[in-house]
Amino acid sequence: MVLVNDNSKVLEIGDPMPDFSLPATDGILVNSSNINNPILVVVFTCNHCPYAQSYEDRLIDLAEHFDNDGVQFILINSNDAENYPEDSFEKMQELHDDMGFPFPYCFDESQEIAKAYGALCTPHCFAFDFDRILRYKGRIDDNWEDPNNVKEHNLRDAISALVEGDEPSVTEANAIGCSIKWKS
Repeated sequence: MVLVNDNSKVLEIGDPMPDFSLPATDGILVNSSNINNPILVVVFTCNHCPYAQSYEDRLIDLAEHFDNDGVQFILINSNDAENYPEDSFEKMQELHDDMGFPFPYCFDESQEIAKAYGALCTPHCFAFDFDRILRYKGRIDDNWEDPNNVKEHNLRDAISALVEGDEPSVTEANAIGCSIKWKS
């Protein structure tokens, strides 16, 4: 496990969202250009990373909290499933069903989408406004180990600002997690 505590250098705040079309665990093809929700949150994650696992319930809570505010979450796994079989599409389907994810969980087998976003680790979040302009990138919050001791709710605060039509007060906070498992 390689710990990353950094942020994307590929996408800058104010950049347009890279489009994608990816298979989701529920059998649909998720095409970013067909999502009409005012706010889109893309989270690069995976099954096996302890950081990603610690945030699964929090992501579900965020999605449910903002459900009536026009916020769509999409999770993307870009890890090399050949060398990390627990991140295979089949295992993703199991996790999606077991957790009852209220959002699509997509597989970026080619890893091209992770590269286009500059995703570094799991989890790594990117929040876009209605015009699909990047308004926040980085971590979910400041305490992956203990949700009861979170002091900075970075992603939640950024989404709340976007819902209100405001700019987030914090637009970047280093993502913390296991490195994306790149194919050799």
